[in-house]
Amino acid sequence: MLRWTTEYFQGKGFHNARLNAELLLAGSLGLKRLDLYLQYDRPLLPAEVAEFRSRLVRRARREPIQYIEGEAAFRNLRLRVDRRVLIPRPETELLVDVVLEWARGREGLRALDVGTGSGAIALSLATEGSFGQVVATDLSPEALEVARGNRDLAAADAPVEFRAGDVYDPVAGETFDVVVSNPPYVGEEERDSLDPEVREWEPARALFAGMGGLEVIRRIVGGAPAVLRPGGLLAIEIGWQQADAVAALIREVDGFSEPTVRRDLAGRDRIVTAEFRTRE
Repeated sequence: MLRWTTEYFQGKGFHNARLNAELLLAGSLGLKRLDLYLQYDRPLLPAEVAEFRSRLVRRARREPIQYIEGEAAFRNLRLRVDRRVLIPRPETELLVDVVLEWARGREGLRALDVGTGSGAIALSLATEGSFGQVVATDLSPEALEVARGNRDLAAADAPVEFRAGDVYDPVAGETFDVVVSNPPYVGEEERDSLDPEVREWEPARALFAGMGGLEVIRRIVGGAPAVLRPGGLLAIEIGWQQADAVAALIREVDGFSEPTVRRDLAGRDRIVTAEFRTRE
């Protein structure tokens, strides 16, 4: 079964054909990948074959594995995901690391996660850090349904509040110690170059932000002084070619420190941070 599926995916031009085959079969059987090789000779039951074929058809249409499985791993969490939300990426785990590192040794901080999607950032901060409250906003009510479900499933006691609305609208008049966001940052001009798993399946509103990909980031940066407390942190995930442009946006706003750029594991610019001092 594994050999045939691997060859099938290779013929379809899939990257990592063997890995795809292993993940599909393991998910169909309710096993971990390693267990496939410990039970290599076990015959499949008819129901297991039917489940595997169903998943194979979905994957052949380029539906992401995470949507087929209905969940994705993110740091210490297993999150429910479907087409209403972006699939959490390893790069975003770095964004959480950066915020937790900055917040270490401080108690009772208040954080705002703009564009929360599945709730990955907000729930990670609330369960791993010492935040008194994390407020998470999203324009999509459908995405917030997923995020609330993830809170109830993975972190029911976490001090996270989800609110519907655009960028800072749901928190007008409130202030925070941290504003963090993995916003849409893919330029419309890049749409055709994306893998079909991304382009055809993940929510466009969570991916694209106009030509150049800076429309949402510009609004997050420009509005941050109204919600950040003095000494607070702004941390944004960016496209790997956007560091200079985003740093320039931050420099245009009174009160921010010099922006700092962090690279991901691939060595690409991925996170921009700056502290808000005060308006001059």
